[in-house]
Amino acid sequence: MKRHVKVAVIGAGSAGLSALRQVKKATGDYVLIDKGPLGTTCARVGCMPSKALIQVAVDFHRRRLCAESGITGSEHLACDIPAVLRHVRRLRDRFTSGMVQAIRTQAGDRLLVGQAKLLDVHRIQVDDLIVEANHIVIAVGAKPDVPKAWKRFAGRILTYENLFEQETLPPRMAVIGLGPEGLELGQALHRLGVEINGFTKGETLGGLSDPEVNAVMRKAIASEFPIHVGTPAEVEPDGDTLVVRSGNAAVTVDSLLLATGSTPNLDGLGLENLGVPLDERGLPAYDARTSQVGNLPVYLAGDASGFRPILHEALDEGHIAGLNVLADAAESYCRRPVLRIVFSEPQLVMAGRSFAQLHNTDIVIGSVSFEDESRAVIEGINGGVLRLYVEKVSGLLLGAEAACPGAEHLGHVLALAILQRMTVSDLLQMPFYHPTAEEALRAALLDAAQKLHVGGGSPVPAFCGSCPEPPLC
Repeated sequence: MKRHVKVAVIGAGSAGLSALRQVKKATGDYVLIDKGPLGTTCARVGCMPSKALIQVAVDFHRRRLCAESGITGSEHLACDIPAVLRHVRRLRDRFTSGMVQAIRTQAGDRLLVGQAKLLDVHRIQVDDLIVEANHIVIAVGAKPDVPKAWKRFAGRILTYENLFEQETLPPRMAVIGLGPEGLELGQALHRLGVEINGFTKGETLGGLSDPEVNAVMRKAIASEFPIHVGTPAEVEPDGDTLVVRSGNAAVTVDSLLLATGSTPNLDGLGLENLGVPLDERGLPAYDARTSQVGNLPVYLAGDASGFRPILHEALDEGHIAGLNVLADAAESYCRRPVLRIVFSEPQLVMAGRSFAQLHNTDIVIGSVSFEDESRAVIEGINGGVLRLYVEKVSGLLLGAEAACPGAEHLGHVLALAILQRMTVSDLLQMPFYHPTAEEALRAALLDAAQKLHVGGGSPVPAFCGSCPEPPLC
């Protein structure tokens, strides 16, 4: 059987749906192909169930503050992990069912459920059907990376794909990889009562590159559960358990939570049939500004590209692919400033250019500690640091890294400021409400301003510059 369409979108995740929305504005001649199960990675196994688990862990962890706040009885609280997991699945199913309905509504009778295999740049095999397409968008997403050497422990390995399906959790776990996923889940499971040891072959946590921010984060996490950094973890069986070794440490656990990253969902996809070179990951080169693969009528979007595997970036890539797939010529689009958030405690944020990217440039760094930040003291979470990277000549905010309370909100302000090319002086024009975490941002901006104006005039900007009144300082 054969079917001809103008556009075939492979993958009904966030990027694929974003591409489809744009395609439908130009044509009704398309198909959406997905091997199932339907529902985006975010809703089924990623952002949403993990945040549901983290929220329960945060709520339970705050019992330690009850007594000093005058709330009694917190010592009798207990965590029923099977019940917690059922709660997470209920919320997960709610979010997933909404996405499944959205997929079916968007695609209608043009949804094909089956494994897609590229035969060449215009033909896709889906089970017994050959789809001939003028243009193709590949948005197949990614899956957890499991090292080949460890697949023999498959019965004792958990990843974000199967963690939330467990009826209960083992008493002792090793979290391998302390990037965003490992930090979030490792800390949450520890707070729910699982004995956790964290391992990472690098020196930094959560994707940080600023050594001062990283030092604060390492101290905070190590105060909750042991972490072993700087040496790759090795695993060996020991009867019904596993022994994880790193450096001089040897830890016995019941299972592993692998958080070492993701790999594109390329199994059976047939990218080798596109006729272009593939890299070591099996991916063709593509332009992140156009989403186009070389000069082919093929576009790559979302986590499958490996560019920035974050939901809002996947939506942008799908949007770009959907706009370009039927255009006369692919147009280049500016990508947004980087915004990465880790929902640990303290939260992490990386906005704009990182410390590592700016390390050899002429910048000043505005910094503030959260030890005495008013709102954080009230909430009992006063700890952390925010560091702003400012171009010395112009005062432009270029980037920031932080481990602090409220980082998820500060990050959005910082990313917008970077996008709008705001200077320290521009940002200090904002009102800062008291008491909020944003007051710490003001302190960091003032620190940067002082360093920008060493030997010069006042670093505090004039307000209401168009008004006749004297400036407020």
